[in-house]
Parts: sequence; C-alpha cells; structure tokens
Amino acid sequence: MISLDTATTFFGVAVLLGLTPGPDNLFVLAQSAAAGARAGLAVVLGLCCGLVVHTLAIALGLAAVMASAPLALQIIQTLGAAYLLYLAWGAWRAARLPGAAPSAHAAPATPRMAALWRRGVIMNLSNPKIVLFFLALLPQFVDTSRGPAALQIIALGLLFVLATLLVFGGISYSAARVGDLLRQRPGVQAQLDHISALVFVALAARLVWTL
Repeated sequence: MISLDTATTFFGVAVLLGLTPGPDNLFVLAQSAAAGARAGLAVVLGLCCGLVVHTLAIALGLAAVMASAPLALQIIQTLGAAYLLYLAWGAWRAARLPGAAPSAHAAPATPRMAALWRRGVIMNLSNPKIVLFFLALLPQFVDTSRGPAALQIIALGLLFVLATLLVFGGISYSAARVGDLLRQRPGVQAQLDHISALVFVALAARLVWTL
C-alpha cells in the first residue's frame, strides 16, 4: 500500500488541481449559484463517481486501451458537448419561462437530485482528458515495492476523490451563498440561469475545440 508521505504529497497535489480553474469546478459553480447548495453537492457527488470510474479503468488497464483509440475519444467528447448544449438550452428556457423571476424570498427551482447527480457523472465521463490525465498522473506515485500497482492506483484515486469532494464542496457552498444573496434582488434568478447556459455553451465549445 502507498506510504504516508506519498499519500500526503498526492493529496496536496490533488487539492491544488481541484482549485485550478477548469470545466468541472466551473460546472459546479454555475449549478450551485443558479440552483443552490444541495444542487451543487449532487453535481459534486456525480463528478466524484465519475472519478471512481476513471480510477477503476486505469487500475484494470482499460484506460490504456482507450488512449490508443482516438476515434472513441472523439465520439465521447462529441456526445459530451451535445449533452452540455442540451443543458444550456434547458437553463436558457428556464430563465425565459413565466415566473422565472421569483420574489426576493423564493427558493430557486431545483431539478431532482438524481438528475443533478447524473449531470455530474456524464460531465466527468464525457471528458476523456480526465482519464488521460489520470493515466499520466497516478502511475508517478506508484511504488511497485509496496504491493500491487492496481491497489495503489485505486488508493490514489480515492484520495483524489476525497480532495475533489472537499474542494468542490467548498466551491459549491460558497457559490450557493453568493447566489442566495444575489437572488434577493428581483430578476436575478433569470440572470443566473442565463449565466449557467453560457457556461454550458463555453464548456461544450471547449470540448469541441479539443477534438
């Protein structure tokens, strides 16, 4: 199993990576600001489940197979971009529906938690750059003298998930608090939905641009 020094170093690296602006934390920020902390946390849990899948893929050797199939990666990215555009359309429509601008004390309309969790899973799994990044990062912290590499990779992946949960959870809570304060002004909820839609479009464009 991995040593305490390795675990500590890797956890620090994971926290720094979580704080670095990227598609996943921007996705969490947009969802939390527009729909509240519970919505953001559901998305974070979905993203973390996606990271678990990526970790298992690397531990089982599936990630290396995927990395050697560019067409499969392109298909996954295209589907991910299409899904983000679908979310953007939904957020834009929500802002334009009657009653989209609630009173100062009304809570935002929040999708079901299962749907938000699913968004996080799809968002994470539709970005093959994550599994390629894991494929480059995790083996650097593996010491074959300390046991099976697959078990060490799983342990490192779970540490990364923990760091992501803590960092993204903090982002979710902070963004939701800001959203709650802004929402006290009439019409702000519709503006937050518009911003969410633009973020989704930007993330979709980023996926397409890297095809």
